[in-house]
Amino acid sequence: MTHKNLEAWKSSMKLTVDIYNITQNFPKDELYGITNQIRRSAVSIPSNIAEGSARQTIKETMQFLYISLGSIAELETQLLISQELNYIKDAKEILDKLNFVKGLILGLIKYFKTKR
Repeated sequence: MTHKNLEAWKSSMKLTVDIYNITQNFPKDELYGITNQIRRSAVSIPSNIAEGSARQTIKETMQFLYISLGSIAELETQLLISQELNYIKDAKEILDKLNFVKGLILGLIKYFKTKR
């Protein structure tokens, strides 16, 4: 099985595209600030899912899934800051998508815990 078959990877890829679209409207003076941070956090989620799925042991795979969860927490914080700065009018829709991806990753972790 490849990472491309995982719903968590597919959904996080869509989330990343959404994040890029949202941040296109951020102020240009934030390009190397919060815009860059948000994009890096978003890209980290599917990237770590992919890297983890290429590892040889369940322990290694889970480590990368936990890194993805860390990126989710980071991204959530950055989106809330962006909302406070009025760069995003209402972050609810994107936060809902983020929480959906989080649930999928937690489901994978739970699955792998039963396989140890």
